[in-house]
Amino acid sequence: MAEQSRRTVRDLRRGNRAAVLQRLYFDGPLSRQELGTATGLSSGSISNVVAELAADGLLEEAGVVDSEGGRPRTLLRVAPGSGHLIGIDVGETRVRVELFDLSLGELARSERPLAHHGYDVGRIVGHIRAAVADVLRDAQVNADQLVGVGVGVPGIIARDASDQVVVHGQTVGWDAVPLEAMLRESAELPSYVPFFIDNGAKTLGQAEMWFGGGRGTSDAAVVLFGSGVSACIVVNGELYGGADSRAVEWGHTTMTVGGRRCRCGSPGCLEAYVGADAIRERWLESGGPPAAAADEETALATLLAAALPAAGGLAGDTAAAELLDETAEYLGAGIADLINLFRPERILVGGWAGLLLGPVLLPAVRRYAKEYAMHHPAERVTIDLGTLGADAVTLGAATLPLADFFARGGRHRRHDVQDPDADPAALLRQGSWRPVVVDRR
Repeated sequence: MAEQSRRTVRDLRRGNRAAVLQRLYFDGPLSRQELGTATGLSSGSISNVVAELAADGLLEEAGVVDSEGGRPRTLLRVAPGSGHLIGIDVGETRVRVELFDLSLGELARSERPLAHHGYDVGRIVGHIRAAVADVLRDAQVNADQLVGVGVGVPGIIARDASDQVVVHGQTVGWDAVPLEAMLRESAELPSYVPFFIDNGAKTLGQAEMWFGGGRGTSDAAVVLFGSGVSACIVVNGELYGGADSRAVEWGHTTMTVGGRRCRCGSPGCLEAYVGADAIRERWLESGGPPAAAADEETALATLLAAALPAAGGLAGDTAAAELLDETAEYLGAGIADLINLFRPERILVGGWAGLLLGPVLLPAVRRYAKEYAMHHPAERVTIDLGTLGADAVTLGAATLPLADFFARGGRHRRHDVQDPDADPAALLRQGSWRPVVVDRR
């Protein structure tokens, strides 16, 4: 009974700390009085929690405001330098690693191209190890200051018998790759620094919902458009899939029965028509120039330049323009499926290929999506580009350890490695949170 009581008191304190941190992070700066109103905690509890968090170095003063008939009130905010986060994007063309402070301001970055070696997992783990060391060194941050490391990867996320993450990446040749164990063994980080690994489309979606074009939306679809295509679905403010919050393997829904062979091995997948690698292959098949055989990013940039009218009023390449319009139709039809299935208020298109081709394709994509979707939901959805640019997956990956940090009441794992894990998914489901606006310049 005594142990039960101690656990209850500890959990209550952690919950109070989490509530104060969350409100200051998303709504701050706030005064103690405003914190009481926002959290429902008593003035005594607010004073105790603020004193604890300040003693831990997690809070700092952010000026004063006048109060009616009383002393000026001190404003508080979460101290950006009180913790550091790493976000990693294992993308189709490169591994990108970024180091952030607790406000998700970027401190350093490092990138490693994948063009020559593909998805050899040992090499990718080596890239991550080296890049993590680079960003810590460049920003002069000690590894023991890390709150955690978030990783966005292609494929389906599962857990093995020891509850560690394994990745099933059929399109990149990964079959139950024990990525978490490999990273823990390889990374030169303290053993208490946690890794959080999830699908890249989900981390993209989470970033756009917290900080980008999805803010204020309760029902949305965020599309990752790169070498492959995938989507993150948000329904009633929650990531689709409940506690597992799975990304949707939308790119492997069937677009054409008996159609083009997808890199996953199945015929007729959406990805076999609109994935960047598929677009490059289709251009080659239609007699595209030697540049069509280059790497995906070069090929798509060249295709785009060929399709557009040149300076001086010269017409663009007709075959290239027709290929882009055909791609827009396939993508619009695929988006229509998302509209019919989930009826989102907003659809955002991100990923490197989406950012490259989107400004040109989007008007046609909207037109085709409306043509293929049911009229009622199609009239109530907006389709736009994501707003966070190329860093969206790394930013979203960094929110995974941030969510865990808040759920633990702002306790670094190095301070209490025996503390049972809180449920970060509960934090992510709090639809009332209003994310801070981060200056990404």
